[in-house]
Amino acid sequence: MAEGARGGGGGGWFQFGFCFGKATEAGLEVAPLLVGGEAGPVRCVRPSWSFSGIVRAGGSPPVLLQGAVCAALPEDCRDVLPSETHVLVLREAAVESWPVEGSALVLEGEPAWRCEILPGEAATVELPLVPGGYVAPRPPFFTPLPSTLQARKLALGYEHAVLLNTEGALFSWGGGRHGQLGHGELESRTEPQLVEALYGVPLVDVAAGGWHSAGISEAGDLYVWGWNEMGQLALPSKSVAESRATTAEVKRGNTELSLAEQEAAQGPCKAAFISIQAFPALLDMPDGADVCKISCGSRHTAAVTCTGELYTWGWGKYGQLGHGQTASSDEAKRVSCFVDWGLRVVDVVCGPWTTYVHAVAQ
Repeated sequence: MAEGARGGGGGGWFQFGFCFGKATEAGLEVAPLLVGGEAGPVRCVRPSWSFSGIVRAGGSPPVLLQGAVCAALPEDCRDVLPSETHVLVLREAAVESWPVEGSALVLEGEPAWRCEILPGEAATVELPLVPGGYVAPRPPFFTPLPSTLQARKLALGYEHAVLLNTEGALFSWGGGRHGQLGHGELESRTEPQLVEALYGVPLVDVAAGGWHSAGISEAGDLYVWGWNEMGQLALPSKSVAESRATTAEVKRGNTELSLAEQEAAQGPCKAAFISIQAFPALLDMPDGADVCKISCGSRHTAAVTCTGELYTWGWGKYGQLGHGQTASSDEAKRVSCFVDWGLRVVDVVCGPWTTYVHAVAQ
């Protein structure tokens, strides 16, 4: 990537991976996130599959939709949660859900769902949590939560939810057929249930992907569980090993493999493959790095270390791992470009097939 692509050298938000309406090659490069066609201050990114909500740190309008759906939301909007069918909007006086019609979102007439909130509450709401429960950008739009949970953070997967309470205890519920609830079995749960395997291990962050989950302890340890089809748990994956072996076979037909390439092709086959990890597993990060941020996509995962480095693993078909290629990985690998540019990663947000990264100057 060219030197000038770093957004003036002072960092900012970057993106890589799936770009709606563009060839895969367009997402292989780690590029600045452009807001309305130019780089600008961004507070957070709320991705869905084909478009994303961009919440700005300043300027007008405060919230934009970019991608397959493009829209500038009204000035009283504070946050959004998008999906392919509805966009949930946090406004100063209410939380509303509006249908997506083709490539348009028009906030006129009556919303599909609406719940009023008290004056001043919008400034303290951290979606998807809202007073009394949580919201989702597809039906059911609102689900109540027991007040005894005292939620600190809630993450939504495709079929499940994981909740971190103020004491650092983890609860999960929803679909469990891929082990994404962490209860040691593949059963679903209709009500929040304590993840007993992590009881007594206070957590500071949680994330939910398509069918996998992750959590970070106060000590910076990373725990992962759920589906590992594409190595999204950074555990030995049969499909990733087979893909690596196929690639090695193609190379073998053209030229002699190096020792490193031979080991890369054969190494994972020596370990037992894991397709589902129903209990939280402690993941050994490279060089024993401590983790402070975690995010999960559909079938990939990204972690930020306490020293400001970004590691990714899992499905890589659209370049969402940030390594400039489409290969998947069942091992945590550092995204080297941020280190090369003298940038420190402070946040990461995984979309289904995309990754957004906030990095600042060292």
